[in-house]
Amino acid sequence: MSYQLEIERHPTYLHARVTGQNSADAVIQYMSDIKAECEKESCFCVLVEEKLEGKRLDEMEVFSLISQGSSDALGFFEALAYIDARQEFEIAKFAESVAVNRGIPIAIFSSVEDAKNWLRHRSEDSDEQKFFIDGDGSDTD
Repeated sequence: MSYQLEIERHPTYLHARVTGQNSADAVIQYMSDIKAECEKESCFCVLVEEKLEGKRLDEMEVFSLISQGSSDALGFFEALAYIDARQEFEIAKFAESVAVNRGIPIAIFSSVEDAKNWLRHRSEDSDEQKFFIDGDGSDTD
């Protein structure tokens, strides 16, 4: 396996930490593992802290992954807060846009604390996406 997945249960969400080698296959597999854990725990809000190493996936790979995976994720997750540990916000914003346009309740963040705040707000008002990453890496409301 080219990645390691550690999942920590919190009262209202699961915190998934992913490490290892970056590849499309790793992303597909760890998302499948996260879905299985969500079902097991009956918890569909997830904070994903991805720290994969190696070549970053390009826009076409990201688009393809999200397009293929969105059919499995649609209606499954209540919220996905995703930490861009590499701080490469241009591709992260692209990924967020593609996923949101396919009905996936996801937002990209630069810090765990911002992601936790978004998850907290999502549970209070689940129809509103409150935070987005600016091009300079700062969060806006």
